Amino acid sequence: NKYINKWQRRFSTFIITRKELSTKSALLIPLMNAVRGMSSSGGPTPPFTTLSVSRPAETITHVEICRPEKRNAMNKAFWLEMVDCFNQITEDSECRVVVFSGAGKLFTSGIDLMGMASDILQPEGDDTARISWNVRRIITKYQETFSVIEKCPKPVIVAIHGACIGGGVDLITACDIRLCTQDAWFQVKEVDIGLAADVGTLQRLPRVIGSRSLVNELAFTARKMYADEAKSCGLVSRIFPDKDTMMAGALEMAGEIASKSPVAVQGTKVNLIYSRDHSVPEALNYINTWNMSMLQTQDLMKSAQAAMEKKSLKDITFSKL
Repeated sequence: NKYINKWQRRFSTFIITRKELSTKSALLIPLMNAVRGMSSSGGPTPPFTTLSVSRPAETITHVEICRPEKRNAMNKAFWLEMVDCFNQITEDSECRVVVFSGAGKLFTSGIDLMGMASDILQPEGDDTARISWNVRRIITKYQETFSVIEKCPKPVIVAIHGACIGGGVDLITACDIRLCTQDAWFQVKEVDIGLAADVGTLQRLPRVIGSRSLVNELAFTARKMYADEAKSCGLVSRIFPDKDTMMAGALEMAGEIASKSPVAVQGTKVNLIYSRDHSVPEALNYINTWNMSMLQTQDLMKSAQAAMEKKSLKDITFSKL
C-alpha cells in the first residue's frame, strides 16, 4: 500500500504538470504563430510590390517593407504604395493599431538611388522655373509618403532591426512609438550624398530627440547612432535583444493599445500631434472642442464600469470606429 500510494502521488503530480503545460502552450502558441507571421514575410501582398500587409490579430495590422534582396531600399513603387496602404488603414474600421517593420537582415538602407535617379537628377522642364516647379512637386509627393503615417489616426508602432539609414529615419520619426533591437543603428545619411534631408527628418527629429545640438551633429556629420544612444536620447523607447523578441514585444504592446476604446486612443493621437505643432493655449482649446462631442461616447461608461468592477479592458467590447 505504501508503494502504491507513492506512485499514485507521483502520477497525479505528472498529470497536473501536463495540464499546466497544456494551458501555457495554449496561451503561447497563438502569440508565437503571430510573431512568426510578422517576422518571416512570404513576400509583398498584392496589389503592393514593396509592402507585405497582414493581420496578426483582429484589430492589429502589420505592414512590412518587403524588398529584402535590395536591403529594403525605397524605390518609386514604395513611395506611392505607402500612401495607398496608409489611406486604406485609415478607413479600415477593424484596424486599431499598426505595427511597421522591415523584412530580411535590416530595416532599410534608405532611398533607392538607382531607381530614383531620373526623378532627382533629370527633372522635366524647359527652363529653370519649370524645372524647379516640377522638383517641388516631386518632393511634395515624397513628403506625403511619411506624412500619411502621422495623418493616420491609428497609433503606429515601428520595430527597427539592423540598419535604419536616410529615408528610414524620415519614416520612423513620423511613427508614434519606436522600438529597436540591440544591433540597430541609425544614420541621417543625406549630406553624404550631397543634399539636405527633405521628407521629414530635419522637421521631426528635433521634436523627437529634444537636443538641438545632437540633431545638428547627426545631420551635419552623418555619423551612425547605435541603439543605446538612441534610447538615451529618446529616439526609441525600448531595446530588445533580437528581432523575434522585439516583434513579440511590439505585438504585445499593440494588443494592449487595441484593447482600449478606439475613440480614446485615436483622439489621443490626433491631439498629441496637434499639441506638438501649436501653443499650449491653442492645444487646450482644440482638445476642449474635440471632447465636447467625444465625451458623449458610450466607451467612457464602459471603461469606467470596467474599472469599478476591476475588469480588464480586454474583456470589454468597444464598437468599431
